[in-house]
Amino acid sequence: MCVCVKTKEIGEGCEGGVCSMWSEIMARFERTPSQRKVVSLLLERGFGVSPSGKVVSGGIEIPHAQVAKEAGVDRRVVDATVKRILSDATLRKIFENMRTVPFLADVAPMLGLTVLVIHAVDPKERGILGEVAAKIAERGISIRQAVSDDPYFVKEPKLTIITEGNIPGDLLEEIACLKKVKSVQIYRSGAESEENTK
Repeated sequence: MCVCVKTKEIGEGCEGGVCSMWSEIMARFERTPSQRKVVSLLLERGFGVSPSGKVVSGGIEIPHAQVAKEAGVDRRVVDATVKRILSDATLRKIFENMRTVPFLADVAPMLGLTVLVIHAVDPKERGILGEVAAKIAERGISIRQAVSDDPYFVKEPKLTIITEGNIPGDLLEEIACLKKVKSVQIYRSGAESEENTK
């Protein structure tokens, strides 16, 4: 998911004062590659930092040794990164409010839900989610979850939409025919995946 902000601390110096929040955060760790790895992992997984200096997922503390192993750095690097985050007012506010969102894609078919995986012609173009959601809403189908990969972290970002009930074949074709859509894959309960590509 692409997130943009406009504040005095983040975005300063960007055209119009607006740029990728993630890029601005990572720029602050440009001179410390090992800490940059830790920050990247925290952002990618949605891990936060508690006021007491612990890496957390919600209210669950994650041992710094485990974070270090996953990031490929020494535990002391994680300690130093957390201290640096807490010493910066803007970073502290961001990471103290970071939350992990449960992603249903892998279990959706087992719950009787349908999963649409959409690749866009240009993932950075606006309005893709809105156009697809509108097509689905026209059929009276409820969307349970919509998750868009952040192009900053993912080389081939995709939009994943989870719906109640089945998506009929003609609707799948309508979505695939949208100008901004490159391809659509669908996963249903008890069925093989289908793909519709231009």
